[in-house]
Amino acid sequence: MQAVAVYHKARQVRVIDREPPGAPGPGQALMRSVAVGICGTDREIARFEAGSPPPGSDHLVIGHECLAEVHTVGEGVEGLSPGDLVVPMVRRPCPHERCRACRNGRQDFCYTGDFIERGIKGADGFMAGQWLDEPQWLVAVPAALRRWGVLIEPLSIAEKALAQIWQVQQRLPWTCEPRAGRGEGWCHRAVVLGAGPIGLLGGMALANAGFETFIYSREPQDSPRAELAGAFGATYISSSEVPIDDLAERLGEIDVVYEATGVSSLAFAAIQRLGVNGVFVLTGVPHDDGKEPVAASRVMRRLVVRNQVVFGTVNAGRSAHDDAVRDLQTFAQRWPEALDRLLTRHIDLEQVPAALQDPGGDIKAIVTFDT
Repeated sequence: MQAVAVYHKARQVRVIDREPPGAPGPGQALMRSVAVGICGTDREIARFEAGSPPPGSDHLVIGHECLAEVHTVGEGVEGLSPGDLVVPMVRRPCPHERCRACRNGRQDFCYTGDFIERGIKGADGFMAGQWLDEPQWLVAVPAALRRWGVLIEPLSIAEKALAQIWQVQQRLPWTCEPRAGRGEGWCHRAVVLGAGPIGLLGGMALANAGFETFIYSREPQDSPRAELAGAFGATYISSSEVPIDDLAERLGEIDVVYEATGVSSLAFAAIQRLGVNGVFVLTGVPHDDGKEPVAASRVMRRLVVRNQVVFGTVNAGRSAHDDAVRDLQTFAQRWPEALDRLLTRHIDLEQVPAALQDPGGDIKAIVTFDT
């Protein structure tokens, strides 16, 4: 069986041969990968800037955006059958009893930082033909989503953000109920920074929730990413034509900014364009070189005076994955062409090391497996 592994000490990315995991034990399921997405985190790990192998191992099998098929199940496993499609959750709980988040099934809000993330931190990922897991970490996916199911894990990050946006908005007595206005063109206005997969999926989620949605990115107005944004009803704005300082003047009051670039200078410039009572969502994890200047007093003043909220969203829990499955079904009905455009290249394992180093013009490259 082949897998893609990163050797941090040797500074190598290899396609390796390894023994298949064997039959599942009690309470386990043997999974077979169908598709695994390549994302920015994978590229950071391949540049040896992030990631850690399992204890006692000299390498980490990468890959955390996965759609898989149940191969066989062990004794005592209920609710899973061979052939079922699932998406595995990435983050697993820390071992500490004092961590209320992990002890209550919300390891995405872990207090200690000692959580495990498959394919990222302390445990092998899914960029391999087969792997073992426990049913509690697997999210059922309808067969009709096989074509796009690999997008569920990155979409769950946006779903987690939306859930928190609704919670924050409840502090305003005149706020709308989140479900009532889906697709009806609310007065809410959202700006997404970046037209990568996380930004575009976030844009889809916001548009589907009824936000007037704008995608702000560096690509030109006639680029494929701009066309993709238009395919799900968003308005694309190129930063080459509209400077960030002019964004609020052009759009008016901005209720939500969904940052998906990992560029801290852009994020802090955009925070200063957020509207009154607005919410700013951070998804990017920039490299910390200690050199980025911050207009701290100005940012702090605006946050206080305008009653604004800033929060981050990262690997999500089950509820956000369930929401992602539900909304991806809606996307597939409303915008199937946009979903197809998002998946720009399908490759095999042997091509992964090169794709990690040079994404080319890809929006989202997907590793596909023979199943």
